[in-house]
Amino acid sequence: MKNPFQYGKVAEKENFIDRDIDRMFLKQALYSGTNVILVSPRRWGKSSVVKQAMTELCNEQKDVRVCYIDAFPITSSAEFYKIFAQKVLNATCSQVQSTINSIGKFLKSVSPKISFSPEPMSEFSISLDISGNGNDESEILNLPEMMAKERGMQVIVCIDEFQQLARLSDYARLESMMRSVWQHQQHVAYCLYGSQRHMMEEIFNSTEKPFFRFGQVYNLKKIEGNDWKKYIIDRFSATGKSIDEALAEKIVDTVDRHSWYVQQLSSAVWNFTGQETDTAAFKKALEWCVDVNSDSYRKTCENLPETQLNLLRAIAADETQLSSSAVVKRYRLGSSASVTKNKRILSMQDIIDIHGRRAEFQDPLFRLWFKEVYCG
Repeated sequence: MKNPFQYGKVAEKENFIDRDIDRMFLKQALYSGTNVILVSPRRWGKSSVVKQAMTELCNEQKDVRVCYIDAFPITSSAEFYKIFAQKVLNATCSQVQSTINSIGKFLKSVSPKISFSPEPMSEFSISLDISGNGNDESEILNLPEMMAKERGMQVIVCIDEFQQLARLSDYARLESMMRSVWQHQQHVAYCLYGSQRHMMEEIFNSTEKPFFRFGQVYNLKKIEGNDWKKYIIDRFSATGKSIDEALAEKIVDTVDRHSWYVQQLSSAVWNFTGQETDTAAFKKALEWCVDVNSDSYRKTCENLPETQLNLLRAIAADETQLSSSAVVKRYRLGSSASVTKNKRILSMQDIIDIHGRRAEFQDPLFRLWFKEVYCG
């Protein structure tokens, strides 16, 4: 029997859960032309909620076209321009000839080479000869606006892991070009989302950056516990197995409503369950989840200096006065200044989150592993 819990890919259909308010906001904002900057830690379901909301919007509004770009593997601005043009054309052109006509009409400064797959539903590939004089980049960045006006469409461009572009050697120029072109577009909205929160905040919240006030910054929250419990119970029931509410709640609470881990731990519990889940199945599943993720956690610790590891020990022990002389001495944290510095570093590395004076692990299972395995 197929396991009903899915993780490691975009959640769709029955695997997608809740987020009614988030989906409604994304649909209304983007269809109205408001750009959205969506931020949350890794594996909280950003890509899934964007894809679900845009699928619904396309079904509700027939003039909407959406293109999706994954910035994570992009290694140069030239590659970004190529992928940007390809994805926009794929989203807005339904036939080969219309694609060729659009390239000739709207990309006059660019020398394109196009290859098509023999499969009728496959996307084409495109290579662009970009001179770097600014005209060709502007034409490419303005392509969604020109296509939208030409065809009476509303185009929405979704760029996942947007912060990765900031790692490009010529990002400063790319950033300025994107903002200068995109801010004048009236028929296009941009949904830019990423998981490295501090980089996203630096790009969009810094008054010195071109993308300051580019759109509405929207911090994705965790799915509510009651929604997760119902989902888990329903998925077990749909496959002829059962889990009581207390154990479903235990799954959710153990991983602190973290979307990836709720799915992973639920999947493992389902695997260890015959007909009815019990505590033994939960314990085996949790041990399996900790073990299967332990190599990643161990590598994280290997790259941290002693004072930062000691700070994590204090946080794992639920210490709240991290800069107090007693805690600094007990955990050998160096000094209160070192605590402040190391908190900032660990936060920038997305290992911990800081809420006021309180610090906590961003990854709930890493905290469990660190406390019980690493610290013994």
